Amino acid sequence: MTSSFRAGLITLLTLVFTTSAAMANERFTANDIKGEIIGKRIYLAVPFGGEFPLNYRLDGQVDGSGEALGLGRFAKPNDKGKWWINGDRLCQQFTSWYKGAPMCFELIRTGDKRLKWIRDNGDTGTARIGSSI
Repeated sequence: MTSSFRAGLITLLTLVFTTSAAMANERFTANDIKGEIIGKRIYLAVPFGGEFPLNYRLDGQVDGSGEALGLGRFAKPNDKGKWWINGDRLCQQFTSWYKGAPMCFELIRTGDKRLKWIRDNGDTGTARIGSSI
């Protein structure tokens, strides 16, 4: 391997890893939310294990089901509501979950198809972006 080839390879790898690291902590913009979240199933990591799916439908509706996690013992396992984008935040309001109160989230990319959410009340969590619905 020649020294110029080795230097070029090192430069390329540095650029790839630097770009990936920078993207990993990038805040979602309104356009990112429209392109990467809306029309997809998002899986929220839950503290007691497993994932909670939410479907952000193209028509402005959001719905979810906690049946697979056994949430029916504690709360209404299914609900639906609406979503909207306010600035660079994803907002939602369910019919009965959270007493129907609206809430908004800042989304931060943490890796490929992974994100951290920060709710307007300071709560945080993680999620992964699933397939189109």
